Amino acid sequence: MARFDPVLAQKAVNFFSKHLQHTKGIWNGRRFELLDWQREDIIEPLFGTVKEDGARQIKTVYVEVPKKNGKSPLAAGVGLRLLFADHEPGAEIYSAACDREQASIVFNQAAEMVSRNSVLSRKCKIIDSTKRIIHNNGSFYRVLSSDVKAKHGFNPHAVIFDELHAQPNRNLFDVLTVGTGAARRQPIIFAITTAGWDRTSICWEMHERARKVKEGITDDPTFLPVIYAADDEDDWTDEKVWKKCNPSLGHILNIEEFREHCKLAQELPTEENNFRRFRLNQWTRQETRYIPMDRWRDKCAEPFNPEMLLGRPCCAGLDLASIQDLAAFLLLFEVDGLTCCLPKFWIPEKNIKQRCQRDGVPYDVWVRQGYITATPGNTIDYDYIENDIEELGKKYKIQEIAYDRWGSAQIIPHLEMMGFTILMFGQGWKSMSNPTKAMLREILKGTLRHNNNPVLTWMADNLMVMTDAAANVKPDKEKSTEKIDGIVALVMALDRLQLHPEPAKVEIWAV
Repeated sequence: MARFDPVLAQKAVNFFSKHLQHTKGIWNGRRFELLDWQREDIIEPLFGTVKEDGARQIKTVYVEVPKKNGKSPLAAGVGLRLLFADHEPGAEIYSAACDREQASIVFNQAAEMVSRNSVLSRKCKIIDSTKRIIHNNGSFYRVLSSDVKAKHGFNPHAVIFDELHAQPNRNLFDVLTVGTGAARRQPIIFAITTAGWDRTSICWEMHERARKVKEGITDDPTFLPVIYAADDEDDWTDEKVWKKCNPSLGHILNIEEFREHCKLAQELPTEENNFRRFRLNQWTRQETRYIPMDRWRDKCAEPFNPEMLLGRPCCAGLDLASIQDLAAFLLLFEVDGLTCCLPKFWIPEKNIKQRCQRDGVPYDVWVRQGYITATPGNTIDYDYIENDIEELGKKYKIQEIAYDRWGSAQIIPHLEMMGFTILMFGQGWKSMSNPTKAMLREILKGTLRHNNNPVLTWMADNLMVMTDAAANVKPDKEKSTEKIDGIVALVMALDRLQLHPEPAKVEIWAV
């Protein structure tokens, strides 16, 4: 049975104010007085909650807050508290991160804190060249990063992970966390991070674990979750939201910086994700948002009547991607200065429910609503797709079909035999950059119309792009965490559509 010991908690709090100073910015030289959230949410429960034998109950702390809320100096202070006042024989404390430079951020602050305190500095030696603080009793605090080749043989008393979202894989995390506990009475994993975007990462795994403990879904008294973040439905431009998810706003953080950044994010759609991640601690779906979803869901979602497009000329994009996943075909029409999308999607019928659970995507609902066609079996049925495209060719004047050659070898000869004009469309910078930029321009102007198709909207939200030194852009399927095939088809179709003159005006807006 665990209990809270206020004396132990206060000793930990006192260590900060008695021995440590801030080392950066306007707070440089001031005593490290913990802010309320740092004290009440982290330090007191971590050091004050003990088991019957007096050992700490909490073994893992996950702190996820927006940038510049004081995570790094707090982590540095925790590391020093564990090195100098935890009475652990031969303690090994590691400051870990994605690379040596990042791992050194927390360590450098810790080393500077030690050098400014005569009591602490007499008890240790700081070796800056190897990023180590060696206690006179043999314990040490050192930097360790993912780019270190040999990572085995450690016996950590504590591991401080800085910006866990930036870990390139889970290797370092697994090595260090598996090593804790075996020979230590009260080991600590202390992870600090800002929200990321990769939902296959170790950070997302820890985020979800923290969320479930915080919400009472999972009972784990050894895990301390601390998350300050805006909710998905929050207005990211609202200053009340900023204050809700930035506990240091008004202390360490200046609200004028938020106002300037927010203004920039509203003017530059590519900056919106940075604001959401770094200022509001929201997990985004890609590292840099390319499509401004507020514009996509606003003007671009205005409805039109597809029946009014019957018999009209159009261009198409075909992306088959994988035979076991979604396939996309998108017709694009230019009408009265507007660009109208008619997308078609297919998915193998077998194991749809398993796919829904695996991906967290409502494929089954979209099938029932008619937005996706389920083909028989556990792989995409190319005959089914060919028949559907043939029927679409009878309804609309498909001038060209641009296709990604990946996975298309079987279907393309058959479409050519049906009389379609087929064009193999390269996925490199030269082919993809101009139409990708053109798509963004159409979205920003509000001249693209997608009829609020939920599958295409989901893919638009998933889209991540690559950018080269010449500022060329193209969709990045590898970094886009979920499917973007419909958007790739849209980009290819838009390239071909730009080569054809706009047909005569026609009224298509009656729904």
